[in-house]
Amino acid sequence: MRIAVAGGTGTVGHHVTRTAREAGHEVVVLSRRHGVDVGTGVGVAAALAGADAVVDVTSTMTLSRKKATAFFETGTRTLLDEEARAGVGHHVVLSIVGIDGIDAGYYGAKLAQERAVAEGRMPHSIVRAAQFHEFAGQVMSLVSGPFAVAPRTLMRPVAAREVAAHLLRVVEGGPVGRAQDIVGPRDETLADVMRRQLAADGIRRRVLDVRLPGAYGRGLASGALRGGPDALQGGITFDDWLLSPDHPRP
Repeated sequence: MRIAVAGGTGTVGHHVTRTAREAGHEVVVLSRRHGVDVGTGVGVAAALAGADAVVDVTSTMTLSRKKATAFFETGTRTLLDEEARAGVGHHVVLSIVGIDGIDAGYYGAKLAQERAVAEGRMPHSIVRAAQFHEFAGQVMSLVSGPFAVAPRTLMRPVAAREVAAHLLRVVEGGPVGRAQDIVGPRDETLADVMRRQLAADGIRRRVLDVRLPGAYGRGLASGALRGGPDALQGGITFDDWLLSPDHPRP
């Protein structure tokens, strides 16, 4: 199978690329590093030539609903249009568990992306995952200094490599619409995993657990992002991940 991976050099994307190649698939990576920009459409048509499936794991680092929605809707339209022209048979998009009641900020943008895929003409699968173990480090990187701010978040973080393996199974199984969610093995809070990562990395920073206002903040603190009882459960805990080669050291 020839699989195109949009965002194939990112947190999940590089695992998807590696896992698919190890399984014997032909993989083409769609990223600016490879001369392909799903936002502008540059190089997309050529990259999708002969592809059987597309996995969209693109992401953007912004909490602005407007900016994130523009990013996801533009990229999704570009991919779906070019997939239809190329005769691609399966569009797989990665989203986030528990966001139905959090139609705000970044999660509102992901819901808009899901709607664009569901309302499009391409056979598709929508895969929702919990926050990745890498999420704690991404949040801490947003602000430097002696303090790190943790939006109060109840989560069940999952290993990006396990999400990638699940995505590949969905690709191989064919379009299903809404696929099974995937979450991590343990309930956690964002502040606690941030503190454990800092300790593991030997970094002295104080983590402030702050409840954000509005619908977005309520959603983070509600526990909805831990997913439901029917979700597939990964086996790699956050502490396992801290000791693994997947954990980027400072």
